Amino acid sequence: MKRKTNKSASKRLKVTGSKKGKKKLLFRPVSQDHFNAKDTGSKTMKKRKTKKIAVNFEKTFKELMPCI
Repeated sequence: MKRKTNKSASKRLKVTGSKKGKKKLLFRPVSQDHFNAKDTGSKTMKKRKTKKIAVNFEKTFKELMPCI
């Protein structure tokens, strides 16, 4: 039976390609859409960057997205 990609996971994650075959899973940090007026400048700058998923969560996300 063919497995389907979890659409919510595919919208939240970005998969980068690599020359050596190892793909990275990147995600956008949470709580950066609103209520940012009180944050310091450095905190705001950190929220803009994408972050790499921790190694212990990679297996979980690869099950949600079998076609990566």
